Amino acid sequence: MGMNKNTILGWATFIMILMGLLLIGLGAFRYSDVSGWGFAAVGVGFLAIAWVFSSLKGRV
Repeated sequence: MGMNKNTILGWATFIMILMGLLLIGLGAFRYSDVSGWGFAAVGVGFLAIAWVFSSLKGRV
């Protein structure tokens, strides 16, 4: 089972989306003070990087 560049970028995109949603969920439901905003902001950053990985798939 060989993994090419597109497969690796696909898995990286999936993991980044999962972590981004987890961090946004932590910020929204677990931490209700100022640290919740930080968790949510980092989660949005993870989703933005996942979007870049997804758009790079097929071009690299």
